[in-house]
Amino acid sequence: MSTPAPPPGKPRTGLARWTPAFWRRSIQARVVVSTILLSAAVVSVVGWFLLQQTRDGLLQHRVDAVVAEADNETSQAEERLGAATGRDSNAGAQQRELIDPIIQSGDTRGFSVVLSGPSGATRIADGGAKYTDGLDTSSVPASLEDHFAEPADTAWTYTEIRREGADGGMVSGPGIVVGSQITLPADGQRYTLYYLFPLDEEEETLALVTRALLTAAVLLLLLVGGITWLVTRQVVTPIAMARRVAERLAAGQLQERLRVRGEDDLARLATSFNQMATSLQRQIRQLEELSRVQRRFVSDVSHELRTPLTTVRMAGDVLHDARDQFDPTTARAAELLQTELDRFETLLVDLLEISRFDAGAAILEADDVNLVDVAHRVADMTRALAERRGTEVEVRAPAHPCLAEADVRRVERIVRNLVTNAIDHAETGRVVVVVAGDEHAAAVAVRDYGVGLNPGESALVFNRFWRGDPSRARTSGGTGLGLSISLEDTHLHGGWLQAWGRPGEGAQFRLTLPRRIGGVIRQSPLPLVPADAGEPVA
Repeated sequence: MSTPAPPPGKPRTGLARWTPAFWRRSIQARVVVSTILLSAAVVSVVGWFLLQQTRDGLLQHRVDAVVAEADNETSQAEERLGAATGRDSNAGAQQRELIDPIIQSGDTRGFSVVLSGPSGATRIADGGAKYTDGLDTSSVPASLEDHFAEPADTAWTYTEIRREGADGGMVSGPGIVVGSQITLPADGQRYTLYYLFPLDEEEETLALVTRALLTAAVLLLLLVGGITWLVTRQVVTPIAMARRVAERLAAGQLQERLRVRGEDDLARLATSFNQMATSLQRQIRQLEELSRVQRRFVSDVSHELRTPLTTVRMAGDVLHDARDQFDPTTARAAELLQTELDRFETLLVDLLEISRFDAGAAILEADDVNLVDVAHRVADMTRALAERRGTEVEVRAPAHPCLAEADVRRVERIVRNLVTNAIDHAETGRVVVVVAGDEHAAAVAVRDYGVGLNPGESALVFNRFWRGDPSRARTSGGTGLGLSISLEDTHLHGGWLQAWGRPGEGAQFRLTLPRRIGGVIRQSPLPLVPADAGEPVA
């Protein structure tokens, strides 16, 4: 009875799940099983060939023996008939005198005999044939009878010998029947003697050889499997040790090394592996130290600049407030100073945030966030900037809430950076913000119809301080770190932040967040390629 398969979507457990995983992961198991299967195929072919040769040899030897014995019996019968010539003219009595000694000889030597004839006139099935007691005369094939319908030399064929068993029932077994013609002096007609020799001994011998070959094949396969397991273990064990050490190195245990034994290829591989690990450890430590110094420098500079920036900010505010009393040139200088101070302060804040990400100190303050509300708030906050640029921000969101477990401050900063960036690059006066969600994820897409992105720039756009057109002014006062910080915020949530663009047709940025922190995103509720782009959606 077969075991029913588990319901769709229900994970397999126990042996059903362990066996495929073990087969995929174990080189040793695959090598041993493959070797055993190939060896089994070879042993099967060789065993079949040996059995055929043994069978043919046994049968050929038996055929030669029985044909010779039949010829000898026929010769002796002819001698007896020759000695009886002239003394008896009764054909029936002469047939009995012919067949009885052969039957007695057959009982001693283990064969049966049938006397049929006259040839061409009667067949065994017509009756009148004389044969060994208990023998079923249908054991003589009709094809051999047809052969002897005309004068012919001795002939033989295989047959199935049927005779009465000890319990009164009929038993059968393979055999050889040899036919030979003889002339009866009493009536001068030809009669056919059929000698039926069983092949029981040959059948037993062949069965014994088959059992011996099967036993030898099983033992040979076990031996081959054991030898293969031992040989592969000598190779796989060092590889498994190297895998475990590599996993520890990948986990940060840089002091792990392989044990070197001997001077063979595996030992030299272990030596090279250890040298590589030492070199990587040294370079990683150098990079960690450099990164630590760099993060410390950025943090220290950012903090140290805040004090003089505060002083300059105070002086700038005084000048900006009194700009109406200055001449036009000085008043314009005061306005420019105020603008650059705002940008400089924003840059310091962004640098401090980047340094937190680099140091791994950024944390989430997660709560249920309605992305629809976030989109509307961002649209309201950026409306003044959009009006100055002659741009309209349109929000397309469902009437019901679109919730995700997230840090509302960081999500709002991501969306604000995307919308501000879209306004900065929009050229047709419209930026569209779309919100959607499904069972596993929630998404916000920001679409603009500006200069777009060249091929390959969708990945570069999140690099720090990267700009597609260095000559283009930052009308929104951006620092060049907004998209980089947005990407870090997204990764902190376990989400996706992706970009699409085409030169002259605008760009679209898509933020996808899991419904719950730690959830896995398999598909975004919104396409990355907008429907009006004329490309297949993704």
